[in-house]
This record gives sequence, C-alpha cells and structure tokens, in this order.
Amino acid sequence: MILRSWEAILHFNENLLLWNKASIKIMDIRHITMQRKEGLHSYRFPASCFLYTVRGNAVIRLDGKDHQVSRFHVLHGGKGCCLNILPVEEDLEYYMIYYKAIIPLPERQDILALMEHRNPFKLQYGFAPDQPVSLLSKVQYMMTAWEEQEALEQFHVKSLFYQFVYELLWQIHNGRVPTIKPDLVAQMKYYMQEHYAEPITMDLLAELMDSSPRHLSRLFKRQTGCSPIDFVIQNRMNKAKELLLTTDATLQEIAKAVGYPDGYYLAKIFKKYMGIAPIRYRKQHESPNVPSTVARLGIVQDLTSLYIDNDYHNHNQHIFEEELLMYRSRKTPLAITLLLCLTLLLSACSTGGVGSPAANEGSQKPTNQVAANNANHTDTQSQMKTVTTLKGDIEVPVNPQRVVVLYLMGDLLALGVNPVGISSVEEGAAFASELEGATSLGAFNPDPEAVTALNPDLIIVTNEEIYEGLKMIAPTVYIPYDLPVEERMNLLGEILGKEGQAQEMLDNLHKKVEQSKEKLEQAGILDKTVTIMESNKGSMAVMTGLGYGRGSQIIYQYLGMKAPEVLQREIENARNDATSKDVSYEVLPEYVGDYIFRSSFEGMVDLSDNSIWNNIPAVKEGRLIDMSFGLFFYNDIYSLDKQLDFIVDNLLKTAE
Repeated sequence: MILRSWEAILHFNENLLLWNKASIKIMDIRHITMQRKEGLHSYRFPASCFLYTVRGNAVIRLDGKDHQVSRFHVLHGGKGCCLNILPVEEDLEYYMIYYKAIIPLPERQDILALMEHRNPFKLQYGFAPDQPVSLLSKVQYMMTAWEEQEALEQFHVKSLFYQFVYELLWQIHNGRVPTIKPDLVAQMKYYMQEHYAEPITMDLLAELMDSSPRHLSRLFKRQTGCSPIDFVIQNRMNKAKELLLTTDATLQEIAKAVGYPDGYYLAKIFKKYMGIAPIRYRKQHESPNVPSTVARLGIVQDLTSLYIDNDYHNHNQHIFEEELLMYRSRKTPLAITLLLCLTLLLSACSTGGVGSPAANEGSQKPTNQVAANNANHTDTQSQMKTVTTLKGDIEVPVNPQRVVVLYLMGDLLALGVNPVGISSVEEGAAFASELEGATSLGAFNPDPEAVTALNPDLIIVTNEEIYEGLKMIAPTVYIPYDLPVEERMNLLGEILGKEGQAQEMLDNLHKKVEQSKEKLEQAGILDKTVTIMESNKGSMAVMTGLGYGRGSQIIYQYLGMKAPEVLQREIENARNDATSKDVSYEVLPEYVGDYIFRSSFEGMVDLSDNSIWNNIPAVKEGRLIDMSFGLFFYNDIYSLDKQLDFIVDNLLKTAE
C-alpha cells in the first residue's frame, strides 16, 4: 500500500508539472440541455474536454466505461475519446469545455518524454466534486465571457479555466480519484466497428486519436495480431454475411451497405476472405425465414450529423460525409462488367481455353493492339513465380509487361521498366519526362475500374488500404514507402527479375555517395551542420526523420552530415519515420545549422521582410539553398541520385 501511495503521489506531481509547463488554448465552451428520452451516440471529442453536469441524472459512457452521474459531476477525456449518453429519463443540463494543451518549444527532453509517457490531457476520469457550487460559478462566468468574444474577456476565460482546473486537481489529489490512460486500440476498434461502411484511413484514425498513423498501426498489430484494414474488412465481411442470410438484398445493395463501391468488388473481396462466392454462401445457408424485399429499405442508412449545431464539433463529421459521398459516386459497375467480359472473350479467342473452336465462330477478331496486350498478358500469366513479401508469398509473372506502380515510379524506371499506370507526378520530379506515356491514376486512392482497364499483370503499391482495394485485379505487391532503399531495390529486383540490375544501381549510388563525401570534406563542408525546413503559415516545419523526403535521406543518412544538437537526437531516434516539428519564428534560430535547405514551392510564405529570418547567419551569409518541392518529394533511387547531385553541387558553390 505504501508503494502504491508513493506511485500515486509521483504520478500526480508529474501531471502537475505538465500542467505548469503546458500552453493552454480554450477551443470552445458549450452549454447543452438534453431533453427527456434524448441520447447521444458515438460522439468523439475533437479536443481534450471537461464535461460538467449541473442538472439531471444519466449514464455517461467514456470509451466504454460507464459513469452514473447526477447533478454536479465532472468528467474528463482526451481528444478522440468516444462519448455516449444513454437516453435520459429527465432533462440533463451540462457544460463542455474544450481545450488544447501543447508543450511549447524549446523544452527539455525529459519534459517532452514525460509528456509522451503521462500526458494528463488525455486521461479519463469522473467524480463528484466536494465544492460543486464554486466550480459551477467559474464555469458560468467562463460561458458568459466566452460569448463576449472580446480580447479581454477571452483572457478572463483562460484565467477562470486555470482556477477551475486548480480546484479539480486539488480534489483529485486529496480524494484519490482514479484516472485511466486511454486505450487507443480499444478506441480504434470501437470507431471502426461503428463506421465500417465509411472510408477509413490511418490518417483519419490518427487525427481522431491525436496520434501518428505509424504508431497506431504498430500498436494495433501488436495487440490484435492483425492490421487495422484487416479488422475493417472482417467487420464488413461479417455484416455482409448477416445481410446475405437475413435479407434478399442484391449484391449491389449489400456492397453499398458495407462500404464497397459495387457488387462486383464485394464479390471479389468476399470470395478472397471467405473462400466462397457470396451468392453460393447465401444458397448454402438459405433459410425459409428470409424477410421480404421490404427489408432492403433499412440496409443503407444516411449519415447524420452528430451532437451540437457547431461547425467546430461537426467538422470531422462533414469530412466523413464528403469522403463517403465521393466514394459512393464512382462510375456504375456496368462498365467494369463489360470490360471484364470483353477481356475473358478475347482471352478465349487467343488461347482456345473457353469453349470449343466452334463456339467461337462468328465472333469478331480483336484489334491488333488489344490482341497484342492480351497475348502478352496471357504469356506472362502462364509463367509465374513465387516471391515472399510483407503480405506473405505471392505469385507474380516471371516477366511482367504491364505494370501499375504507385509512388515508386523512379525505382522501376531505374530498373528499365516503363509502367502503364502510375500515381500523379509532382511537378519538377526527376523522372517526370520519362513517364509521358503512362496513365495517371490520381494522387491518392486509384479507381479500381481505371486500374482494371489498363489490364495490368502486376501492381505495386505503398499503402495497405490501396493494397486491399486492388489485390483482386492482378498480382499485387505491398512495399511500404519507408522501407530502406536497399531493401526496396532488392525486393523489386527479385519481383521484376532484375536482381543484377538492382544491385548495380545500389553499388553505383553508394560509389557516388563516397565520391561526394570526399569532395565535401576537401571543401571543408562535410562536418558542418544542416537544417532542412519547409515554410508553414506562422512557423517552420523542421525535418526530424529520414522518411519525410526533402533531402533528409541524402543529407543525414548517405552523406552523414549532422543537424544542430537540438534536432540530431530526434533524427537518430526517428530514423525512417516521416516526422517533422513545427517551430515558431521566435525560436527558429536555435534550430538552424550552418546550412539551410528549404523546400520551395509556388505560394510558399514570403519571408523577405521577416527580421528574425533575415538575421539568421545562414541566411545573411548565403548558406540558404532553396530546393524544388517536386524534385525532393520522392525517395526512389532515381530521385535520390538527382537529389545527391543537386545537394553536393549547391554546397560546393558556397565554398567557391
């Protein structure tokens, strides 16, 4: 008991230290009255929040934990916390105070580490305060001042908020109120179960949970044994099975209900995961008690706005609705059905594999171009090999002819492969002129119909969700964008049957790097410090990881140059992560090395009149090097080679 008591004191003191160090911004204050029989379902806090009930009784659930509250009850949850209020038997009146807490820079590393470990602004707890009237008066004054929207009144709000928090912390400390760290995995699972029919990305989950996509993905995989996208697909399959067995809805209707663009796509996914076609599954488990066609009416429900008539609170919900609308506005599946039928017909004509020769009499011959494409496709598919990938063993063509590749275009070009389909190319990219004949599939999620229309025999992607969406079309390989270049090139060499060429490209790059280091050392530059940054509105994004592009891999990894000490440790810890840090102009000089590489693009912030910027030694003395956003956006071996040339040439110019 003594040990636990000391632990409680230690944790309280750590929390108090972070409250003292944090910069607090009040985001919103709301006064809500919920009428009898009303409830609230799956509302997620857009920021850290205190909820203070002042009238009525209710069961309020925070991330699945029930709190039986009456008047004068305080609850707290962090950003992403899921709030449910069960239908109330009497009017429920409460206040919600939203705030954001950040540790301003610069700050000691131990404080930042403590913030990662403890973070009192995400803790969940609830209790009835000893002096509720005093708290109520502060909340009411806050509400009144908040509505004034004047500078002095806003300052008054912040002072009252600190008094409110002081009284709560005092009671938490003396009353031994238990606090709970948020279970991010539980929050993710709950959200994905509730929103399985909507587009769900790791970026969306990271925004909701106030975390990073990489951290969430790893945490989820470690605790559940599957990836988040696999969890979503499993929920969709379970719902599809339920609808197949309990309604007579069509595949098209079920597809829309569970989050897929059309029935064809659902059928492919269902067979992949369940091992049986959906229609056959329905027939095998057919029951005489299937509801009539009327049951279809309730399958696809419209999204509804959540909670308060306030743009701030409903912002994410509006985004979800827009994303879903775009997702559901894909072209009719008729086009893809006709295309697939044509492909099968042409394949049958060229190989005689479907029906007898007599069966094909009278059919038109395909054009020379289509015939050639399908002949190549058939020849390639007849010679397959097995390669080991992050998604397990996959059969790929020995000599792929029609490759669709997203993001890693430069790697394929370096290996002598000209893709037929690509993701959008940033203006100024090193390889832009080499891809004029390829079909652009957009910057983000490609349309499966557009990919299918290219008749690919191999697809290469860098995103797990896109992998799941395209793997039914053709053999698909998932290669994470942050995989080290050496690993990625070796894997691509094996997949494409170009192992020797891949190794030669790597050897050439490493040789060029060593030659570049010698040149920089002779010029007295190699041991100088370098900061890589990109302008934001009101601040600078300073690169702290090797996976963000912007020249970080060439400068910090290959050339081995260092950042200023305040950044170097973060870079070493982050390694291949795509991380950066927002630094205000007031403290920016502390983060600037002997040289600055600044990512430049049309419309970036003009700092020509900024006195702080102009007084930085690297800027004043001509050691600022602007680099094209497009050239430094990619980390493929083709782009890295050109980036190396640019970086070394411009560094040497400063020594002339």
